[in-house]
Amino acid sequence: MKFGEKLRKYRLEKGMTQSELAKQAGINVNTISNYESGKTYPQNREVYSILAQILGVDPDHLHNENDDFLSDASAKYGSRGARQAQELIEELTGLFAGGELAEEDMDAMARAVQEAYWDAKEKNRKYTPKKYRKE
Repeated sequence: MKFGEKLRKYRLEKGMTQSELAKQAGINVNTISNYESGKTYPQNREVYSILAQILGVDPDHLHNENDDFLSDASAKYGSRGARQAQELIEELTGLFAGGELAEEDMDAMARAVQEAYWDAKEKNRKYTPKKYRKE
C-alpha cells in the first residue's frame, strides 16, 4: 500500500477530514490532498512523523523506502523520472507478488534495483535531450 493510500485510510479511520488533518499537522489542505492522491510525497521525513503521531500509527509503517525513491527521482529528473521510477516499483512489486522471499531479501533486492536505476540515469545523462535535462 502506498503512502497516500495509507494516509487516507488512517485519516478516515480517525474520522477526520483532510482539512482537520492539515490544520493539526500545520500543512496546507491541498498538500494533504496531493499526498492522498499520490501526486506528491513529503520532502521532509519529519512530516511522516507528525502525520503518524496525529493518526496514531508507526511512522515507519506510514513511510517506506519507495517514497524516498520516488521523491528523489522527481527532484532529480522531473515528472518523467518520477514516472519511470514508479513503473520500476510496480514491476518490482509484481516480481515479488506471491513469492516466498524473506522481507530482508526483498528490501535488499529493491535497494539494488533502485541503485541500478540511479547508475543508469547518470550514465545515460549525456544522451538525454537538453529539453529533458534538469540542470
